[in-house]
Amino acid sequence: MLTAREFDLLAHLMRHPGQAFSRAALLDQVWGWSFGDASTVTVHVRRLREKIGPRRIVTVWGVGYRYEPA
Repeated sequence: MLTAREFDLLAHLMRHPGQAFSRAALLDQVWGWSFGDASTVTVHVRRLREKIGPRRIVTVWGVGYRYEPA
């Protein structure tokens, strides 16, 4: 079962398949924070990968994360 924040993050990424988002952009667009610790995003992505599988959320080195549909 996903937490509310994990669901929000996954829904945001799924609405924009293939588009990479920086951690700062995700903090702003999902959390609504204009500042904060980017490791928050990293931890939520790790937990999502554990729950839905590692292949759906892809790390784009030097950018951030994107969702890869099946």
